[in-house]
Amino acid sequence: MTILLSTLNARYSHASLGLRYLFANMGDLQASTILQEFVIGTKTTDIVEKILAHEKPDEKLIVGFGVYIWNVEELSKVVTMLKCVAPHVTVILGGPEVSYETAQQNIVQAADYVITGWGDVSFAALCQQVINGPQPLMKIHAGVQPKLDQLKLPYAHFTDHDIAHRILYVEASRGCPFKCEFCLSALDKTAWPFDLDLFLAELETLYQRGARLFKFVDRTFNLNIKSSLRIMQFFLDKLAAKPDDPVFAHFEVVPDHLPDALKTGIQQFPAGTLQFEIGIQSFNPTVQALVSRKQDNAKAAENIRWLCQHSHAHLHVDLIAGLPGEDMASFARGFNQLVTLEPHEIQFGILKRLRGTPIIRHTEEYKMVFDPNPPYTILATRDIDFNTMQRLVRFARYWDLVANSGRFNHTLKLILADDPFAHFMALSDWLYINTDATHRIAMERLAKLVSNWLQQERGLGEDEIAAQLKLDYAGQVSPEKIPRSERKKLKEEQELLGKKAAPERQARHLEAV
Repeated sequence: MTILLSTLNARYSHASLGLRYLFANMGDLQASTILQEFVIGTKTTDIVEKILAHEKPDEKLIVGFGVYIWNVEELSKVVTMLKCVAPHVTVILGGPEVSYETAQQNIVQAADYVITGWGDVSFAALCQQVINGPQPLMKIHAGVQPKLDQLKLPYAHFTDHDIAHRILYVEASRGCPFKCEFCLSALDKTAWPFDLDLFLAELETLYQRGARLFKFVDRTFNLNIKSSLRIMQFFLDKLAAKPDDPVFAHFEVVPDHLPDALKTGIQQFPAGTLQFEIGIQSFNPTVQALVSRKQDNAKAAENIRWLCQHSHAHLHVDLIAGLPGEDMASFARGFNQLVTLEPHEIQFGILKRLRGTPIIRHTEEYKMVFDPNPPYTILATRDIDFNTMQRLVRFARYWDLVANSGRFNHTLKLILADDPFAHFMALSDWLYINTDATHRIAMERLAKLVSNWLQQERGLGEDEIAAQLKLDYAGQVSPEKIPRSERKKLKEEQELLGKKAAPERQARHLEAV
């Protein structure tokens, strides 16, 4: 028999940690198991053809798919086609997207079996039943949650190619003690740590094999400060030993929990080696209470400001539009407050209804309307109508193009001025009216559009705008148009202003995520 573990990743640079956990815990079946990943956008027929290439005459083929919010639509087509052309192939589904509201999903109806919840050991057990009998009677199987010390860790199953070309996802813990209702981790009872010595030994092996990009998927990296410090020290030791071949580490941190010991460790990381993802989501205490989010806003703001001013960590801070009880005025105040803290990136997200999350309890009272299709984005609420929500969606896209791209660092200050949200919303509305597009806007054209808006709508002088654009990367999209004699001077000006591109290691990471 052959067992194939597969999924569709959002990008080629992503390597599925979940599939590697399944492979590591296949036991006696591991010798018969193959891992093959695909990427969103691949033709369905090509995927099915490559899957069936593993089929051997007179042998059973079992295919296990990892199903997530970003790949369920395309995987539904894959599973349906696979069962049409090869109905004898056994298809087993797992992952967060099929773990809740399971029976009503088309992909579930097309498959043979589904494992809900944890699949680390349950997948191998189900395969044993399919192969050796007795045949499972039920389609839906609740995954068993083992103790973490009973799991075999997956890191040895990152290939040399993965290490050389892809981001390595790792986890020092699972679960989350917080109950934010928009997040699947709200269903966890707590956070469970892996044995830290074993985990660090695995990181050491990956490092010795050449791994330099590590993205931690822990929801609460800085919950246990002693563990956090040991993990950070691991990376600091590597940086000290090989400063010319630096590591890059990405952590998700709780914003209001940054004790002095952790600050001391953070300050030791040089530029381009450390990134923090920080979830603020909302600065409105009423909204936070509605979605069961516990957060000391003053302390969170203080910590973000400290990180910006006293560390080299790259900060990626999240806000969510469309939460129950949040209107435009409230969201604008939170956005403006976050802008004043000056994080490197503000990730402006739109609320999504992840299957199984408790956020749906507010649906009726707050008139929350979600797109019925993945990724189930909020379309309207009691406080934000559909048209306004669409304006926010466009704002988020233009914010990525202008602010988060890093290509308008100087010009952005002219755009935002004394009321960042209102001014950028005005720019967003104007861009959409004049382009009817939020994608595929060439950088040179975007720079021209921004310049025109600043002149026409804000009354700024052409020379003032041009001076700022000249200092920005957006102003040199076509370097050949800059006289050769001026290029060196321009580069020196940028370096003196500290606006150089992110260090190479960090730039590689930021392009990939």
